[in-house]
Amino acid sequence: MENPPLVSRRVVITGLGVVHGLGHNVDDFWASLLAGRNGVHRITQFDPADYACQIGAEVLDWSAAQHMDPKEARRNDRYTHFGFVAAKQAVLDSGLEMTKEDADRVGVIIGSGIGGMYTYESQLKVMAERGPRRVSPFTIPSLIGNMCAGLVAIELGARGPNFGIVSACATGTHALGEAAHAIRRGDADVMVAGGTEASVTPFAYASFCSMKAMSTRNHDPAHASRPFDAQRDGFVMGEGSGVVVLESLEHALARGARIYCELAGYAATCDAFHITQPDPEGKGLSMAMKRALASAGVQPAQIDYINAHGTSTPYNDKFETLAIKKVFGDHARKVAISSTKSMTGHLLGAAGGIESVICVKTIQSGRIAPTINLVDPDPECELDYVPNTARTATVRTVLSNNLGFGGQNAAMVFKAWPGV
Repeated sequence: MENPPLVSRRVVITGLGVVHGLGHNVDDFWASLLAGRNGVHRITQFDPADYACQIGAEVLDWSAAQHMDPKEARRNDRYTHFGFVAAKQAVLDSGLEMTKEDADRVGVIIGSGIGGMYTYESQLKVMAERGPRRVSPFTIPSLIGNMCAGLVAIELGARGPNFGIVSACATGTHALGEAAHAIRRGDADVMVAGGTEASVTPFAYASFCSMKAMSTRNHDPAHASRPFDAQRDGFVMGEGSGVVVLESLEHALARGARIYCELAGYAATCDAFHITQPDPEGKGLSMAMKRALASAGVQPAQIDYINAHGTSTPYNDKFETLAIKKVFGDHARKVAISSTKSMTGHLLGAAGGIESVICVKTIQSGRIAPTINLVDPDPECELDYVPNTARTATVRTVLSNNLGFGGQNAAMVFKAWPGV
């Protein structure tokens, strides 16, 4: 089938999927966030005694073989398991029937910031202890960062655009944004998009600990992730996946789909400043927010809620606050902002995917998840971060931010449907 003319089409969200320690599905996960539950605890997947950071937000009580073919589960990494299951949830939630679809018009973009760390570490150990001939033939397919997107496409029979984006902690947001672009320019009618990550591993932890990027509040895991608080001392790693189904508005209406909201705007920029630190003037993030708002046709004063990147690191929270003030002016002190990483931990490449689901649920429910552990606000972070308790509000338009190592910035705007 030939592609339709290259016209800009509206993009809507029709399906949601989540795998996280706070809930293995969207409903349980969302209920946990509104209750202000903390997902952080002492690491169980390895002995963290020798590590500066010994805590994380793991997915507990999890068996991939309960959700996918056991043989495929053995052949694939934990990061793929999470994304595959979240994608299946999202497609089921959307009501999409692939038997009625043109498979050439359905695509998948699911990214991972790091990819198959479990496979990488376990097979290096096999080689060191048993020799190179004992390394699994599934090692490379299992650890590469595009494999989740490929496996989901095989499961669905989706032959449209398919790849995995890698942009550190902006990965999930870039995946949704680029998937939306594929629909807008006519390359697909439906895209399954999001992020997935499983880096709660010895080597990943050792690496981040060496950077002194992670919290060392090991004696108090429940209060370790504390974005915008003066006592924050680093991020807390999480794992899991968030995936959504995107469709052109015409396609969704034609099949009578339930529409959650519109993905109305997206932008990507780079700080071009430092490999790990954000620009201290917030220039790259400011530009991303401004461009996302412009692409959505939205003025700053129309934003009801911002899901902040809010990592709980000294630099990020201060500079993100500065960037928000630059873009929003007086409205910066009126808009509700929260960092759900206070509960989920930082899911790295999956952050944008799971936080997109949070934005959609915020619009749908009229409930804003809080920033927990905000007890002693940083004087340089003086905006309304919805501290500690969920809030009821009319939310029609939402902005979501994500930043990544390398100076990556990504921002998205979601609008209620029918449109505002």
